[in-house]
Amino acid sequence: MICNIARTELQMLFYSPIAWLILIVFTVQAGVLFSDLFTRMVSNQAMGYNVAGSSLYIFANTWTGVFTQIQNYLYYYIPLLTMSLVSRELSSGSIKLLYSSPVTNIQIIVGKFFSVMVYGAIMMGVLLLLWLIGLCTIKHFDWAAVLTGILGLYLLICAYGSIGIFMSSLTSYQIVAAIGTFAVLMLLNMVGGWWQDYDVVRDVTYWLSMKGRSGTFIRGLICSEDVLYFLIIMMLFLALTIIRLNSVRQKVSFGSTLLRNVGVLLLACVVGYFSSLPLLKVYYDSTETKQNTLTENSQEIVKKLDGKLTITTYVNILDPDGAWFATGSFLKPDMERFEQYLRFKPDMKLRYVYYYDTTNNPRLDKQYPSLTLREKMVKLSKIYSIDSNKFKTPDEIRSMIDLSGEGNMFVRQIVRENGEKSWLRIYNDLQRFPSEREISAAFKRMVMKLPIVGFLTGHGERGYRSNKDRDYSAFANDKKFRYALMNQGFDVEYVTLEKEIPENINIVVIAESREPFTEKEDANLQKYIDRGGNLLILGEPKRREIMNPLFAKFGFELMEGQIVKQDTNLQADVVLSYPTEEADSIAYDFRTMRLYEQVLVTEGVSGLRQVADKGYVVTELFKSDTVASWNEVETTDFVDDTIRLNPLVGEVEQSYPTLVALSRRVGEREQRIILSGDADCISNGGLMGQKAGVRSSNFTLIMGGFFWLSDNEAPVDVRRPRPTDNKIYITSATGAGIVKWSLVLVLPLLLLGGGVFTWVRRRGR
Repeated sequence: MICNIARTELQMLFYSPIAWLILIVFTVQAGVLFSDLFTRMVSNQAMGYNVAGSSLYIFANTWTGVFTQIQNYLYYYIPLLTMSLVSRELSSGSIKLLYSSPVTNIQIIVGKFFSVMVYGAIMMGVLLLLWLIGLCTIKHFDWAAVLTGILGLYLLICAYGSIGIFMSSLTSYQIVAAIGTFAVLMLLNMVGGWWQDYDVVRDVTYWLSMKGRSGTFIRGLICSEDVLYFLIIMMLFLALTIIRLNSVRQKVSFGSTLLRNVGVLLLACVVGYFSSLPLLKVYYDSTETKQNTLTENSQEIVKKLDGKLTITTYVNILDPDGAWFATGSFLKPDMERFEQYLRFKPDMKLRYVYYYDTTNNPRLDKQYPSLTLREKMVKLSKIYSIDSNKFKTPDEIRSMIDLSGEGNMFVRQIVRENGEKSWLRIYNDLQRFPSEREISAAFKRMVMKLPIVGFLTGHGERGYRSNKDRDYSAFANDKKFRYALMNQGFDVEYVTLEKEIPENINIVVIAESREPFTEKEDANLQKYIDRGGNLLILGEPKRREIMNPLFAKFGFELMEGQIVKQDTNLQADVVLSYPTEEADSIAYDFRTMRLYEQVLVTEGVSGLRQVADKGYVVTELFKSDTVASWNEVETTDFVDDTIRLNPLVGEVEQSYPTLVALSRRVGEREQRIILSGDADCISNGGLMGQKAGVRSSNFTLIMGGFFWLSDNEAPVDVRRPRPTDNKIYITSATGAGIVKWSLVLVLPLLLLGGGVFTWVRRRGR
């Protein structure tokens, strides 16, 4: 009976022009979206650009992907499709015939819903055609991830369909049913942001939200919570429709009907609540590179976190972004930042503590100079509609934890059951929040002993405790700088050579010594080298006489003069150093620099020359440009004077190595050393300064260099396999044009012909 009803409804759909019109418009829109992106990738390949990841770029790009756009269009199609399914029966009176026949309300509604499911499957058939084109034209097409996206869109259509059937059962006017369906869909997309300030209803309203549910599938991830959400929504609205028809057919009282509706709603919420619990979630990442899953290194770190784990977020409403962080609408999206970690550690708890206390916020102080801390808190609470009673006073928060070291800013503290603790911060960049690399580094601190970096002092070397441009506070311990060593899993401290370097120091940084070492100091340094300690040694052209005895220990020296480059846009002593192919073997970050044509900006750099073989394997990391670049030994004023190549004084135009890596076996471990002809490249000024038209990436030297120096322990390696769908077999604009017009013109005309044929055949009958 259900199949008969579904077949009848499908006949009614396809005998009307609306079903064919929706199908044709959907096909044209999908074809335009696909062909535009496909043509773009063909053009990029023809111009020599890398097209790896073409599958997900075409179908699942966050902003322009085919499926990303289509999920927005479905919002308009389905209400037009479902508006007449029940309201037509009500307006024509045929519902009475159904009531008098041996057909139950369940059979009626399920049959009509099946017809929507079949029509939705036909719509997905258009997307399957796009999938087939991708399968035939893209090398190693990520077919499983794209199919997952189609599954998500199909579940979305079915959920929309169940809502449309319910709204159609409420009125005999089809237009009213369509408008009502639009209203409910809008409600389900907006409800996730409602009443987020109330703990009791926050989880319920956030779970009810349909916004972004299909996006999980589009990204290639199947999560049991999302699958169950769509199934629950379908069954909920079908059940409400059946209750509605039963109340009319059996003349059930309003109170009884209301109780049944409330019961169904409560049951759906309870099932939905349990489906959202981390312990009960099941995941499947269908992407080739497992981009929705923690990398293997992060998974190994999480496995070692035995016992309970709590991440407490401390929010000071008075810090620059504190008021926004304190709003209820921020809470649930913020929790989702740890979704991938909850997948592997479902017993992890997330807590939020709100308070107000003194912090660095000049703008707020200027805006309200005469208000007390509490008065400022109350003022901001009113502006952002926040309950001021949830904020702890300065005395209350200080009795719980000392946050003065973090400047009383937004910060998270990770605490294990055994009492081990670690900090997790936000950063002063566009991304703001920590990525997998920083989160895993914070976890890794608690499960293993990470490297300690010792900064040598005592000879005028650059330190890390001042904010001067020449010093290293940014890359060493700036809490707001993402690439600072302390945010990537390292600890830093000062060391001297007055005594032997402690055994717990794994890496020593010597940055531009201004005074020579004494005999005792030299001996202590040699002991560290002989035991296989790793080093980062940064020289400067003007410190050549002081630094060369140190470089000589490794068979190198700083060359005479400094490298210059004739460039109309940059000062002569600003030299761009390019990563070498050999640097790929040292750290993957250097390979990334080379692939994206990024450079190291070195301002005042000496070339490095090998003068002896000390038993090290030498790898040149960065080299200067080969054109119009030489070692300038005459000019020292690069602002007012003009540089000229003078071979008579030993100036040679060529490419010079500016950074080299040395390695050798010492006992059971490999000793690793990096020598640099410039100390400014990773200084505060070198990291923060920008040159117009230059794709500088000096911070990559920190990430890649210290990854190698720490024996690949930190920063955490979160690399994923490179996508293998890196070639499109169609190589010409003509071929792409054939694909486009086949989808945008030929296929819609075929569908139009099918519609006309059905209409003529129906009219003939």
